[in-house]
Amino acid sequence: MDKSFILERINIFAGKAIDPASDIEVKQLLRDKFNIPLPQRRTLEESLSAVASDHEVIGLILQYRAG
Repeated sequence: MDKSFILERINIFAGKAIDPASDIEVKQLLRDKFNIPLPQRRTLEESLSAVASDHEVIGLILQYRAG
């Protein structure tokens, strides 16, 4: 998938423009909008992977950050 398409889908879920590469913005979005607490892991990617099945937007964020 094209990175700009993934970003567009993330922003639709978020209801506003966010930077999926920003750890702070991702944590804030998941906590405030989706009420998804992230488990403590060594990296944010590991935390996101642990809860990826909780919401489609998490998978999109992981795809964006990997690309």
